[in-house]
Amino acid sequence: MQTRREFLTVEELNTLAATPCERPELKNAALFSALTGLRHCDIQKMQWKEIQIDGDQARLNFTQQKTKGVEYMPISTQALALCGEPQKPNQLVFEDLPDPSWISKPLERWIKAAGITKKITFHCFRHTFATLQLSNGTDIYTVSKMLGHTNVKTTQIYAKVVDEKKNKASQAIKLEGI
Repeated sequence: MQTRREFLTVEELNTLAATPCERPELKNAALFSALTGLRHCDIQKMQWKEIQIDGDQARLNFTQQKTKGVEYMPISTQALALCGEPQKPNQLVFEDLPDPSWISKPLERWIKAAGITKKITFHCFRHTFATLQLSNGTDIYTVSKMLGHTNVKTTQIYAKVVDEKKNKASQAIKLEGI
């Protein structure tokens, strides 16, 4: 059985970006996840030395905790801005990011303060990244690589969500008298 993977729309992400959060590092890390697709565990252990800037393109070079795969990932200027001011190479980028067991309550309060009623966990920001990338026309292979999936089949779950959106969109235009 497939579980429904909750995700946020661009509008909801913008609302969250504009909504204060009691834990600013949680807000930055969550939005960073939505812009990069990184898991909480990888964001939590990310160090400044893993961020390289070449001209106007920033990228991450890191080892994924789950797959142990060495990843090279370009990141947007907005994602880089969420990291804050560069610190010492071995310093954590999101230094005060709570462990997963301590994230749910402040995350819940932030989501509620933004007026979002969906049940959103930190991992939903990763789902949001994948769904929005596919919705915006990024091919599934690229999204799969960006998520660090070892098999594109894992990424196909998100394509089903996009197909649901297409099905709904096909019913959006109604003519009278037909």
